[in-house]
Amino acid sequence: MLSGDVVAALLLLAGAAVIQFFRGRKLNLALVQFYASQSVEVFKPVDKTYTWLGGYIGYRASFELEDGTKLEYTLTLLPRHSLLYFPISLLTNRHDKLYLVFRLKELGGEAHLIQKGYYRLRPSIENEITLLKEVIRIAKRDYEAIYDKKSYVEWIVKFIEGFSRPENVKHVSLTPSTKVLYVQMKPEPETFRKDMEHTYSFLRANMKKLK
Repeated sequence: MLSGDVVAALLLLAGAAVIQFFRGRKLNLALVQFYASQSVEVFKPVDKTYTWLGGYIGYRASFELEDGTKLEYTLTLLPRHSLLYFPISLLTNRHDKLYLVFRLKELGGEAHLIQKGYYRLRPSIENEITLLKEVIRIAKRDYEAIYDKKSYVEWIVKFIEGFSRPENVKHVSLTPSTKVLYVQMKPEPETFRKDMEHTYSFLRANMKKLK
């Protein structure tokens, strides 16, 4: 039989979990609505689709842009609605994440910049053994550069430096086999619109340099 103190503690925990659920759900839904509306205003897609990821952890979107470029992006949020899992997620996932995939028409080389220490297990790169490597410093953070065209590395460095907080950009790659510009970053409401405007304007202004 449970003691009165244990029962009281369980009731308090249950009450806290309920409060956390409603507060966390409200915040995550507000973030989803904010990021989705800001994305549409910045990219102005001529066609768009959304896929809810389930629960309150984010969504996937597919945009067809005015110039014919396709953008696929995924937003994943910390489980703020879960009192028990939220602290674990802070340790494992650390922050909300935004993944951008621009499908380009032309891409003549390969380059990856990965913030050192970000991945516990760095993703594998096809034909990495044949690529050049060096470490580059951006905004007091070291990035591992892996590439076959140095001009593409310089392109990515300028791209990252244009963000409000460059340290929030964790991984950028240009992959010719799929003709993809890939960006993984930590989104923040206060800088999101500015960073998306920078992303789109930089890509349009510097697209020819990727041929």
